[in-house]
Amino acid sequence: MESNPVIKNILSRKSIRKYTDMPVSEDQIRILLRAAMAAPSAVNLQSWAFIVVTDRLLLNTLSMKLPYAKMVASAPVAIVVCGDLSKATYGGDYWVQDCSAATQNILLAAEALGLGAVWTSTYPEEDRIITVKQILSLPEYIYPLNVIPIGYPNQELTPKDKFDEENIHYNMW
Repeated sequence: MESNPVIKNILSRKSIRKYTDMPVSEDQIRILLRAAMAAPSAVNLQSWAFIVVTDRLLLNTLSMKLPYAKMVASAPVAIVVCGDLSKATYGGDYWVQDCSAATQNILLAAEALGLGAVWTSTYPEEDRIITVKQILSLPEYIYPLNVIPIGYPNQELTPKDKFDEENIHYNMW
């Protein structure tokens, strides 16, 4: 593993889907959100919005209604990363990239804090978008990109080494 702490954190990140019942503190949530908003964004418009879900009924409802987010039921908190189309530029297309960068920062910050998290997709699946919009009463111009369940890991995972030379090209294909 690399000796640089930032590189080590990136290479240590795992998708955690099982959590203990230990709560995530408000300070930890604030750090995750600060990390999210430190991400780059197109023309620095910051076309993101974040819904912090701690209500058990809402977490359970999201878990029941989203096909690949069952683990939300065992998480003490979830952050829903949303695009705010009222802030988006270039016809609104760049919010997905802005929110993806923010999401990656949340995942890396969670790893650094000893928390577990996983990206569960909402966008571009229309049925999932509608479901999250209805459950969380999102306005028309807010689009959920994903739901990130977060908690203390209740599983031991080894990070996957995804490095593959075949995916690298220099100068030209």
